[in-house]
Amino acid sequence: MPKSDPKPPRTPLESIYAWIANEEDARVCRDISDKACREVPGNFFAYLAANACTKVGDALANAKTTLPWALGAIGAPVALVGMLVPLRESGSLLPQLGIAVWVRRQAIRKTFWILGSLGQAASLALMALAVLALEGWPGGLALLAALAAFSLCRGLASVASKDVLGKTIPKERRGRLSGWTEAAAGVLVVGVSLLLFFLSGEGSARIYAGLFGIAAVLWIAGAALFATIREFPGETDGGKSGLREAFRQLALLRDDKPFRRFVVVRSLLLCSALTAPFFIVLSREAQGDSMRMLALFIFANGIASSLSAPLWGNFADRSSRRVMQAAAVLTAAVAGVAAFSYLYLESLAAATAWYPFLFGILGIAHAGVRLGRKTYLVDLGRGNKRTAYVAVSNTLIGAVLLFTGLLTSILAAWSPVGAILTLSALGLAGAVLASSLPEVQKSGA
Repeated sequence: MPKSDPKPPRTPLESIYAWIANEEDARVCRDISDKACREVPGNFFAYLAANACTKVGDALANAKTTLPWALGAIGAPVALVGMLVPLRESGSLLPQLGIAVWVRRQAIRKTFWILGSLGQAASLALMALAVLALEGWPGGLALLAALAAFSLCRGLASVASKDVLGKTIPKERRGRLSGWTEAAAGVLVVGVSLLLFFLSGEGSARIYAGLFGIAAVLWIAGAALFATIREFPGETDGGKSGLREAFRQLALLRDDKPFRRFVVVRSLLLCSALTAPFFIVLSREAQGDSMRMLALFIFANGIASSLSAPLWGNFADRSSRRVMQAAAVLTAAVAGVAAFSYLYLESLAAATAWYPFLFGILGIAHAGVRLGRKTYLVDLGRGNKRTAYVAVSNTLIGAVLLFTGLLTSILAAWSPVGAILTLSALGLAGAVLASSLPEVQKSGA
């Protein structure tokens, strides 16, 4: 009886992948083609490295940390701080219905991620030029315009990323890929924050321009790494009538009461993201500008969600509705403490670690809000209805973000504390309204 051909020896990359994937045969796949299966180890690490680069770049040019600090450094009005998070998030959410249709008409989709990444790099370069060449209102508005362009490119990359992931990585390994990406990025962000901590002196326009420049280089590196992914042509039927169908799905808001109420709750819980930049404003006013303070905020922002997410996740498996409630109350509480200490506890507000500490707690609350609402939405819908829920809610939230950002900008021009307290009240309203949502984990909705 003839002997079967022995398996070729594993490459070092395949051996590392097999160890990470915890499987004897690193090429076992179920839901992707045989050709794609043979490329999984290399694609796994290319995807991991590319996304780790962009996540570190995002930490260096974050709308909640670095950008508020940069606006302060060029003397831009505080009112513009309120538009940072809305512009960054809504620009990638609002156009996704159209972007998804366009991307899914193409057989190869990694090109769109590469274009989106290069577009984000170009936008960061424009941010660097804005803070170097302009001051006050002109500098602030130029930075916001570059941020809007960044956000649109981010939306393109986001849609393409999900499709490429589904075509190149087996379903049973996507969670591990996300986990290892977050872990690698987390370690790198902590390292970056430690390097910044040892930079002495006040922050200047040149320093922030340098951070934006480094972030741009990281996005270019991410694009180069993503280009090495071996993607094979896929189906293109999904984009033929998807846009018309997506708009038709807006009727869910009229006909589906639990979903409609969830969208209202999610809108109120935007407070956890919108409050964050105003903590930077209070810190600058109480303690001045320094790279050490920025480093502490980056560190707190990077470590908070990674430490708290597993706990929120276990809680969400029992009741994602209660996770949203608890996170909203925590957001309102930490916002209230930040405002009270700024107004009445001057010595505490001036302590170096005080606002970064509160910012970390706010990051924990925001992680709970994000995990709770994602889990709730997935469990609320089934099959195609779940996809419709995601598309409709993302589009609506993009519009709400712009409106709420404009409102908080007007309030911040009068008083940053007033903006914080208003957002805190919205969070409490969201916690109360969330109590009327059906308990989807128990009901099996």
